[in-house]
Amino acid sequence: MKKWLLAGSVALGVSGCTATMQTANGVDAALPELEEVRLLPPPEVDPADLQVLFWNDEQRSQRFREMEKWFAGHEVPAATTPSKLVRGDPLPEAIASEIRATMAKTNAAGVMVWHKGAVRFEDYALDFGPEQRWTSFSVAKSFTSTLLGAAIADGFIGDLSDPVTQYIPELEGSAYDGVTVRQLATMTSGVAWNEDYTDPDSDVAQMNRYVLEYGANAIVEQMKRLERDTEPGAKFVYKTGETNLIGLLVENAVGLPLAEYAQEKIVEPAGFEGGLFWMVDPRGGNIGGCCLSLSLADYTRMGVFVLNEGRSPDGTSSVPDGWFGEAGDSVVDFGDSGFGYGYQWWTYPGGNFGAQGIFGQSITLVPSQDLVLTVVSNWPKATSDEYRSAWSAVAAKIAASGT
Repeated sequence: MKKWLLAGSVALGVSGCTATMQTANGVDAALPELEEVRLLPPPEVDPADLQVLFWNDEQRSQRFREMEKWFAGHEVPAATTPSKLVRGDPLPEAIASEIRATMAKTNAAGVMVWHKGAVRFEDYALDFGPEQRWTSFSVAKSFTSTLLGAAIADGFIGDLSDPVTQYIPELEGSAYDGVTVRQLATMTSGVAWNEDYTDPDSDVAQMNRYVLEYGANAIVEQMKRLERDTEPGAKFVYKTGETNLIGLLVENAVGLPLAEYAQEKIVEPAGFEGGLFWMVDPRGGNIGGCCLSLSLADYTRMGVFVLNEGRSPDGTSSVPDGWFGEAGDSVVDFGDSGFGYGYQWWTYPGGNFGAQGIFGQSITLVPSQDLVLTVVSNWPKATSDEYRSAWSAVAAKIAASGT
């Protein structure tokens, strides 16, 4: 057992160099004892088997539910007091049938609908079940964003207008000079990046090469070599590498791996029942832009936690007042479509927002209807506007049902 002490001066090496814990404002130094977060070592597998973007359908269906057998990571225990997901009246049969048809069409492994305080639909496929975990891919970005908010609330980070180089000084002299934390969070840094999942030479596909070549310095070594495309704040470009930078920034500021900070700021207050697995890179820190694994119910608990403004059962919040209202708002608008991007959350028409990951992972939030729609999947390809739109239509139909 351990006792968390987030205030004071504690030296922890999580970023390739020594990160010193700052004194946080308003952090209780006498926190309850929690079980240790364990580092699971890398399994003995052929590195050629770790090219996730190029796994075949059978490999994805099997490995998405057991990523800890393929990658090193942190194992975060379940919350000391898991939150109960109350069972409510089932959805109308017409809507339930449409959900099942959409599951079959999009190769979904699990779907849960939490609506007005209760679970009203839950179903599984692809030999996946409620006791298992499924990988998140970029749904993890919204978790990292939440930890960014927590670090601001705790006083480890000043505010979103701070320069990125204040927390990652190794980026000084690169295209990230003059970029703020807010611009990093909204992916408007102005730095060039290619997120093409089908191109083995794209920046996103090259991340693993940098890990093999540079080890603990991989994130910074890749990102500091990028060129400027536009002035900071002028253009949105989706960049997984920048969420990895947010993760590094938070870890440098707090002095803990994301998974350990998440134990206190997300897992415990949200009441996760099945624990959390979050991949690490050679630094020993977690990959901010990807790759945590949860049960379907715990993804839903994350959505409920967000709707509840990040509050614990005792009413305290992990994030600043109004954080999710700001993070889930369209800081970047995609024309007049009603879609946009906030702080690592996708924004949708009608004030709705959500987390999205490749191959069909999502948590969709409809705050006005107290609705969370959670989907985990194995799409045949990384992205699909057709499949994503199908689930958007399901969420809209549930919200409009009036039941």
